[in-house]
Amino acid sequence: MPDTPPGESSRPVPPLQGSVPSARYRSEHQRDVVNRLKRIEGQVRALIEMVEAGRPCEDIAQQMSAARKAMDKAFFRMMACSVMESVAVSDDDTLREVERSTRILEKYA
Repeated sequence: MPDTPPGESSRPVPPLQGSVPSARYRSEHQRDVVNRLKRIEGQVRALIEMVEAGRPCEDIAQQMSAARKAMDKAFFRMMACSVMESVAVSDDDTLREVERSTRILEKYA
């Protein structure tokens, strides 16, 4: 994808066909957000274990920061779906601009 910065690990926003997101599009988005939340759940469980084990505060802070960043990315993926659902026109330029905007949101989440 030419607009995706090198090293960007987030999955591309699925293209939207027509004026209303297809059930497949919504299902893909939902599955992506759920998978992200499950990974975050694992990170939080690991954080609890780190605290209980008395690991150094700096190590815990680093992992908390990673979990917080992951939550932000999940939030922006969910919001990207909301934005795509709000697009009421099927103009290709509009859809490309919305997709570009959601990639920017995800990049800087």
